[in-house]
Amino acid sequence: TLLGCRKITKRDTFIEKDVFMNILMWWEDFDGKIPSPTILKPRPLWTGKQVFNLIIPRQINLIRYSAWHSESETGFITPGDTCVRIEKGEVLSGTLCKKTLGTSSGSLIHVIWEEVGPDAARKFLGHTQWLVNYWLLQQGFSIGIGDTIADAATMETINETISKAKAEVNQLIQLAHQKALEAEPGRTMMESFENRVNQVLNKAR
Repeated sequence: TLLGCRKITKRDTFIEKDVFMNILMWWEDFDGKIPSPTILKPRPLWTGKQVFNLIIPRQINLIRYSAWHSESETGFITPGDTCVRIEKGEVLSGTLCKKTLGTSSGSLIHVIWEEVGPDAARKFLGHTQWLVNYWLLQQGFSIGIGDTIADAATMETINETISKAKAEVNQLIQLAHQKALEAEPGRTMMESFENRVNQVLNKAR
């Protein structure tokens, strides 16, 4: 589903009317109101971002960058569409990925859990599975062994990220041994240490 979330929210992804109508049938909260298509002529087309507009709670506002975001890209509308901007539950820009949608702190699912509650997070996860997986069935994609092998530049980035995370964790361990680590509010020293290590590792992942 994470692969589907990235593919469906890409800037050049458009959905035909028949597929979009079927997607609406998978949405259990469908109220009969069909969103206006992004493109009207020569035929109506909806974007993949509009699928997420259906299921993200209206209370959600979020600005976050995709995993492949370059620091040289500035502004809300980036060339690589890497700035995920959500206002009042509407995806205005950006491509969703594991970093913006998944387990890392500050991701969309975490924000929904914190701001709206666990029931809303559960419903969002369920709807994401149903809607995106149905779209993937209609869209289709292929993958080979070669697609799973990272190139040299990617491996270098991965190794640098791992080395940086190890150095940060070692620094935290040293601070803990020296009893120089400050306890976080509401947590013991051990819980604070564990939480900070998890934050570093999740960020690296």
